[in-house]
Amino acid sequence: MAEAVVIAALAMAGAALGIASERQAQLEHMVVQDCGSCHGLTMKGGLGRPITPGALAGRDPGVLAAIILDGVPGTAMPPWRPLLTPAEAQWIAEYLLKEKTE
Repeated sequence: MAEAVVIAALAMAGAALGIASERQAQLEHMVVQDCGSCHGLTMKGGLGRPITPGALAGRDPGVLAAIILDGVPGTAMPPWRPLLTPAEAQWIAEYLLKEKTE
């Protein structure tokens, strides 16, 4: 039940950002596959830092979106701006901050 609430909230947030539900599913897949390749498939860290909701607690979603778009110079975090819009990066940031239940 709680997972359904999270999914519904993310869908509403995506709609508010003008992101279609199909694109939201693609972004979620990208987070697992592409972000997970460095941050770990459970997002608990690997080459990159942990990006779980707990590890990101208190972080501003706008700052996270900027990191997603522009990367972090001098680290393995690449800029995703060539592949993502600012709204999509914002959606990912908000997605990462949401607690998920399994």
